[in-house]
Amino acid sequence: MSDIWKERLKKALEDKGLNMKTASLAAGKGETFIRDLFDRDRTPSIDNFLAIARVVGRPASYLLGEDSAAPSGLRGVEVGAPIQAGAWSETWEWDYDERYTVMVPDYPEYSSFRLYAAEARGTSMNRRYQEGTVLVFVDVNETGESPLPGKRYIVERKRASGEAEHTVKLLHADQDGKLWLMPESDDPRFQAAIAIDDGTEDGDVVAIIGRVVAAVTKE
Repeated sequence: MSDIWKERLKKALEDKGLNMKTASLAAGKGETFIRDLFDRDRTPSIDNFLAIARVVGRPASYLLGEDSAAPSGLRGVEVGAPIQAGAWSETWEWDYDERYTVMVPDYPEYSSFRLYAAEARGTSMNRRYQEGTVLVFVDVNETGESPLPGKRYIVERKRASGEAEHTVKLLHADQDGKLWLMPESDDPRFQAAIAIDDGTEDGDVVAIIGRVVAAVTKE
């Protein structure tokens, strides 16, 4: 990720009339907290961004680089990766020059969380999402929520070699309470459900990484 977060945090501090020491203490951290973040080469964790965002009064998503010029009531989200079952790769995200932005409603319940977006490819989810549909999602590790049957999730399936595929599945609870990741495709290649507790027969590691909160379709 670029250093856009540093530029935006500096501007947010100026707008609030805060210096780094005062803001660090207001965030409940040590007085050199923000200065230390600026001195590092890596992007701070989402927990650190949330702590800072509360102090400067800006969404963590804004500090992370989401579009600040979105019209009132809307929020710009960067589309940064494809969603396609059967497309195995060691690198999921696109290069920066391939990415683009879509606008979605500025949902109040997600104002403190970063929104991610990926573009549906292929036929692995075509009963619900046609190719080209942009799926906007929250990271379940950031929200800390438990899986909710009836919701759709971004799922990562990783091989021992490090290659992974990413797709969307509907979470279903059967009559015994067992959770399944259900495909929504009319393609015979993508019909197998996956039991979350049992995993897959070939030993691939399956993980829910995001919950879909919106879908943007092209006319």
